[in-house]
Amino acid sequence: MKKQVSLIIYYLVANKLPSSYFPLGKLFNSIRFFLIKQFINQLGKNTKIQQNVRFGNGKEITIGSFCAINENVYIQKASIGNYVMIAPNVAIIGSSHDFESVEIPMIFQGTNRNIGPTIDDDVWIGRNAIIMPGVQIGKGSIIGAGAVVTKDIEPYSIVGGVPAKLIKYRKQN
Repeated sequence: MKKQVSLIIYYLVANKLPSSYFPLGKLFNSIRFFLIKQFINQLGKNTKIQQNVRFGNGKEITIGSFCAINENVYIQKASIGNYVMIAPNVAIIGSSHDFESVEIPMIFQGTNRNIGPTIDDDVWIGRNAIIMPGVQIGKGSIIGAGAVVTKDIEPYSIVGGVPAKLIKYRKQN
């Protein structure tokens, strides 16, 4: 019951409070942090979550410590490591529609929800990026603004584009 009440208060009130950059912003972030910690699987310490971040019901989401999640981010299902920066308007998708049968309308074929992305430590995800179900983003990677990540990303990669492609590595392997 506590989880449901926290979820409702978060979506009705705390989610709409101004970002932490405004006066009293630290207080607003603390309120959001407290409520979110009640309904998602795990939320590490010193993570900043700005306004209008949506977590669905939060049951299948873990977020590490020292992360920054900006405005208008949607996280459906994911495992997010430590020191991760997520820019505004990012979508992290954790399910996909089934579509195998051409005899049945896709809307009636259901969804596959067992494929949340994994985002390793020290990752920076640029504005308006989309992280598709089931991908793993390696440690230290940078996802360019507007990229659509459809495949696993190696550690310390810089990727961009639709679909996301390797631009270069941050360090030599």
